[in-house]
Amino acid sequence: MPAEIIESPCIKVCAVDGARGMCIGCGRTLAEIGGWTRFSPEQRRQVMDQAAARLGNLPAAAGNAG
Repeated sequence: MPAEIIESPCIKVCAVDGARGMCIGCGRTLAEIGGWTRFSPEQRRQVMDQAAARLGNLPAAAGNAG
């Protein structure tokens, strides 16, 4: 049986910002990363939306080019 392909915001730039408790590559928290494969597609979509918003709020020096 083929493995299910799960959409993910991961861009293979895994660097956790300890002060924020999130990856500055994808914007997910450690709990979100750890639970990703157990989340429903709706939960993953919600996390992806929240992660994008988190990344949009990062200062440029913390890994956000824009």
